[in-house]
Amino acid sequence: MRTSARRITLASALVGTLVLGAASSYAVTSGLTGTGDATRHDGDQTRQVRSEIRQGPARNVILLIGDGMGDSEITIARNYQYGAAGELPGIDALPLTGQYTTYALDPSNGLPDYVTDSAASGTGWATGTKTYNGAISVDLDGNSHATILELAKKAGLRTGNVSTAEIQDATPAVLMSHVATRGCKSPSGMDACEAQKIENGGPGSITEQTLATRPDVVLGGGARYFAETATAGEYAGMTLMDQATERGFNVVTDAAALESVQAADQDAPLLGVFAPSHLPTVWNGPLATPTGGSEPAVTCEENPAHTADIPTVEAMTTKAIDVLDDRHARKGFFLQVEGASIDKQDHAANPCAQLGENVDFDHAVRAAMDFAERDGNTLVVVSADHGHTSQIVYPGITTPGLTRTLTTADGQPMTIAYGTAAQGHSQTHTGTQVRIAGYGPGAANVVGLTDQTDLFFTMKNALGLDKKHGHGWWPWGR
Repeated sequence: MRTSARRITLASALVGTLVLGAASSYAVTSGLTGTGDATRHDGDQTRQVRSEIRQGPARNVILLIGDGMGDSEITIARNYQYGAAGELPGIDALPLTGQYTTYALDPSNGLPDYVTDSAASGTGWATGTKTYNGAISVDLDGNSHATILELAKKAGLRTGNVSTAEIQDATPAVLMSHVATRGCKSPSGMDACEAQKIENGGPGSITEQTLATRPDVVLGGGARYFAETATAGEYAGMTLMDQATERGFNVVTDAAALESVQAADQDAPLLGVFAPSHLPTVWNGPLATPTGGSEPAVTCEENPAHTADIPTVEAMTTKAIDVLDDRHARKGFFLQVEGASIDKQDHAANPCAQLGENVDFDHAVRAAMDFAERDGNTLVVVSADHGHTSQIVYPGITTPGLTRTLTTADGQPMTIAYGTAAQGHSQTHTGTQVRIAGYGPGAANVVGLTDQTDLFFTMKNALGLDKKHGHGWWPWGR
């Protein structure tokens, strides 16, 4: 087991010196102008940055994770939608930024594994603990560690978890469950998780643990796992969806039903499951190919599979905030939101679907920021779990890998290259550090270079939570 060595609480005076100097420098070098509505600031931002170095507790924390959203993916989305001199209204609006490292651990020796997956990286910010790829909130020895959602719930805060993936996927799963490997999503998939099987005295699959953890709001895909039948325990012989109803969840399955949920009347936990697997992407377009870069530039199109029945990540985020903030508002809440298919479409070398998910995720960030600016006591953090492979290369060229040229908001060609796998195979993650940005009380702790595990302590300290339970802790009272 290894936890972060940098459990940081930055002194405001020190941060002020560092950040204000950086802000002044940025004001001099960023006087860009553009023809679109969204353009970068061209004045001195010192006052704005100074106002954001706020210490003290936060009532709420909203963490937004763009899966696979490295700096290159952010730049691709910005260039395409708003132009090179534009800005993403959500992601680029957070005033304090830094970078964090993302490595996992090699289970054979405990040394760094330089390229992480979403399970190990999510475990890092969810528990403050480094672990091996595939692990869901357990350490190298298989011990469970309390997650930020579980600690918030234990302290009486409201809790929520939103994803455009299956809610059993790694990033949402790390908050609500503890299993040896990320594939243990349902009763039929537990072969690699013997210790967690209910029949062996464990808590069950990721889906079963989600119901037991009982967040106030869970929204995403993954309906196919709820159709399975429990094989052991109190609910043996009952489907997991029937179990959810039996346990008092308010289940909704389409965008209209989600919209109709009235926050003031929402006493039961809200479970929204909107697709059998991951939610469809909002945009689509031609894949990158060995010759795609030299072919005529294309424009992305809406994906007809993303019908009106499927809520956007912005709609899910807005509803989650409404529900979590409406009741027991004095106690506050913790909410995680994932834009999952930035990563999944990067794997597929589908630049239009990838950047469309990034733009859509940015709308969710803007919704969170709008709430935080009104509320005044909310910490918003935006980051990624790891980098990915897409890169901007010279327009119109091909590479030894796969390419595709798009026409951007500037009316210019932009060629995207994928070079970590052959055509028809999954592109891979990269081990680069990635952006982290913050707004609100405690946001100064994202400045500089930190590690994913530090984010757990930033959020825990902001909410005033005390990690009293760690090694060997089980939320179900085992």
